[in-house]
Order: sequence, then structure tokens, then C-alpha cells
Amino acid sequence: MHNSLLNTLQKDWTELPLAFLEHDPAARSVWEVRLLYPGFKALVIHRIAHFLYTSHCYFIARALSELGRWLTGIEIHPGAQLGRSVVIDHGMGVVIGETAVVADHVQIFQGVTLGGTGKEPKGVRRHPIIGRGCVLGVGAKVLGAISLEENVKVGAGAVVINNVFRGQTVVGIPAKPIPHKDEMK
Repeated sequence: MHNSLLNTLQKDWTELPLAFLEHDPAARSVWEVRLLYPGFKALVIHRIAHFLYTSHCYFIARALSELGRWLTGIEIHPGAQLGRSVVIDHGMGVVIGETAVVADHVQIFQGVTLGGTGKEPKGVRRHPIIGRGCVLGVGAKVLGAISLEENVKVGAGAVVINNVFRGQTVVGIPAKPIPHKDEMK
């Protein structure tokens, strides 16, 4: 295996369980996360699949991705780019598309989709970019070649089809920003 992949896996082995412990009050130990958390397993499998995908071993990458989906219920295309300390909490039904980019320290809850709209032609970015520190609530759908800037919160069940600016919270179908407490005065 390539040294950069080994370095990445070594960092994930140590950093990723700590991110889960920080964000999930039910997590009790590093070993519990490593052995029993499907989000952790899916992310480690994705790192290997992504390495293979970027090395043009597309079939093997997709086969590994499929195995990860079968084991965890979390579908991450091997072409997707995921940052450090991404936490997929519970995770069943999470789908992350090929051209999606997820920055560092993002929390993703079960049933989230980072998908395309079906309107973009092949060969262009079709999936969202998720900024650092975002939180994507249960069942949220973030669709198309849009961007969520840093520290955005997406409410449960929201359908996001437009760009969202830094620090906003969006809810609804289609998702709309809600005012922060200091803006409601």
C-alpha cells in the first residue's frame, strides 16, 4: 500500500474515534467506536476505496464500496472526498455521491443524502460541497452542485437545493434559513 494511504489510515485509527467520542454521548470508549460503530467502519473502508479510485482501480474501488455498504448500510461512492474527523452517527441509509466533497469536522446523521438532481451532465460536479463544521440532521437531503459554507446546520428532513451561507441554520422543504436568536429581537 502507498505511504499516504497508510498515514491516512493511521490518523483515522487514532483521530476518528476521538471525534465520535466528542460528538456522540452514547460512545463510551475508543475500542467501542472502532469495533461497533458502522460510521467508523464505513469511513475507514471509504479511505481505502478512495485511494483505489484515485489510482484508477475503479472496479476494485466500487467493489470495496459495495462491500462497505453491505456491512454498514452506508453508501459512499469511492470518488467522494471526505475530510478529517467526519462523524457519521448511526448512519443507516446515508448516501454520499461521487463528486461530493465533505470538509473536516462534519457530523452526518442517519438517512442523509448528498446527491445529484439528475440534471447535471456526466463529467461535471453533480453533488454538494459541505463546509467545515456543518451538521446534517436526520434525513436531510442536500442535492445538486451547491455549497454549504462553514458551520451550517441542516434540520431533520430538510431538502437543500440552494447554497447556504456560513453559520446559517436551514429547515423545511425546500430548506430556508431561520433567524438566529439575536436576529429575532
